[in-house]
Amino acid sequence: MADITYETCPTSAPFFGFMGVTAALCFANIGAAYGTAKSGVGISSMGVMNPQLVMRNIIPVVMAGVLGIYGLIVAVIIQGAITTPDNTGATVYSSFTGYAHLSAGLCCGLSGLAAGMAIGIVGDAGVRAVGQQERLFVGMILILIFAEALGLYGLIVALILSQQSYDCSANGAR
Repeated sequence: MADITYETCPTSAPFFGFMGVTAALCFANIGAAYGTAKSGVGISSMGVMNPQLVMRNIIPVVMAGVLGIYGLIVAVIIQGAITTPDNTGATVYSSFTGYAHLSAGLCCGLSGLAAGMAIGIVGDAGVRAVGQQERLFVGMILILIFAEALGLYGLIVALILSQQSYDCSANGAR
């Protein structure tokens, strides 16, 4: 029985949960930073010729920033679910839970990274185009919404994955 307990609840299991926290926050913030920077370059370039459109075209920067919030939400939820060892030093956080939390963090973080790249590219080209032809604004917003949806899909799946758990002490795996 001790071998099964060790395989189910090794002392290294929380490592995977903490890596999920790291992945969610870091990858989502990289995507948010890229989207903000790339869109900001386009806004700055467009603002030279049409400064009155700068505030209207700030939307891609806001949408990119939301991706970082998605990562923060998932990171806080996962971190709150990571349990400390009991009084005897035995791990109550299972490998199953660690892997679920790692996958949740990767799902949210990498979706946020992909969405940030899409928002950055669309935001850069879109605001420059809107600077030349204002009727393109609605089309740019629709494309940005679909790019943001990629991050939202990752957030939703990450929230579902983060609820998967196996508690070693509650299930008699000790």
